Amino acid sequence: MLDVKPDIILKYFPDLSEKQIDQFSQLFELYSFWNAQINVISRKDIEELYERHVLHSLGIAKVCTFKAGESILDVGTGGGFPGIPLAILFPETQFYLVDSIGKKIKVVKEVASALGLDNLKADHLRAEQVKEKFNFVVSRAVTRLGEFYPWIQGKFKKDSLNAIPNGILYLKGGDLADEIKESKLKAELYPLSAYFEEDFFETKYVVYVPQ
Repeated sequence: MLDVKPDIILKYFPDLSEKQIDQFSQLFELYSFWNAQINVISRKDIEELYERHVLHSLGIAKVCTFKAGESILDVGTGGGFPGIPLAILFPETQFYLVDSIGKKIKVVKEVASALGLDNLKADHLRAEQVKEKFNFVVSRAVTRLGEFYPWIQGKFKKDSLNAIPNGILYLKGGDLADEIKESKLKAELYPLSAYFEEDFFETKYVVYVPQ
């Protein structure tokens, strides 16, 4: 069964507007088209786009509901995950997606333009080159937390608008105890299996590091 319809998104986010449903519905065709030219998702995974990429990205939204006026930095976004699904879900929040690989950012820009996401901008940059400050930094398993943190240290706004303090929301899988210990960061783990029943999420987490 090809995962080409966003039914799984509606299962967990039933209050989407018609516009949001339309935007999520377009993702399969857009990523199938661009992935054939610039490989941003593994070929076998494109058939599982909505579960393994879109819903996985939206796991962050189960931990933190972004507010209007907040700004979010997505580091190492690749083809636009988690930033593009989150930008669809939170149209009043500003998203800045960066990646060190230019052709991946080209895909992000093309997909965002096709969807009409005016709350998203994307640049071919390393995180260390970003000058602005943000409420939250999101990312999806770019590297070990201890290596990731220096890239984004000092990039947080002082004022928090949210129910949880500004910080990092990091999608990661597996046994993270050693990695968190090694990073010396105060991290909280949110298992995605608490929100999503599919087997894929059994060992997946949102790692929250408040600033």
